[in-house]
Amino acid sequence: MAEEKEVQEAAPGKKSTSLKLVLIILVALVLVGGGAVAWLMLAGGDGEGVPDEVAQMEAAAEKEAVGLSFPMDTFVVNLNDIGGKRYLKTNIELEYVTPEMGEELKQRLPQLRDTILLLLSSKGLDDIQGVEGKIALRRELIQRINQNLKSGKIRNLYFTQFVIQ
Repeated sequence: MAEEKEVQEAAPGKKSTSLKLVLIILVALVLVGGGAVAWLMLAGGDGEGVPDEVAQMEAAAEKEAVGLSFPMDTFVVNLNDIGGKRYLKTNIELEYVTPEMGEELKQRLPQLRDTILLLLSSKGLDDIQGVEGKIALRRELIQRINQNLKSGKIRNLYFTQFVIQ
């Protein structure tokens, strides 16, 4: 019986020691693996990854940069509703990138105003009410305006005033 007690007391000691050893080995493997991954990411392997990342960041910054602005005169149109008693008054600014685009926008101003007036007057109150309606109208205006341009495209369109009466 005394021998059984010694065996039983010794067994838990061996289990806890082997468990500690396994945990130490696992922690060491995780640290070594993490260090290897970090080194590969920072070193960039053969050096090709770093320039790609810089190029992507520069492209994103260029895309985020504010372009040149072309303000247009105020538009006042009757909305396409029954009775025709509602109207829209809006100011629009066009964003473009190259200076040549500004010159083309000036030259094509009558065509652009006509395109915008026809599109705005074809819309009803339900079409342009709410944020979703204004975003859809912006997209459609950009598409229609870009169809009239030859030397480039406008990047964005901003409503600086938007009043429905």
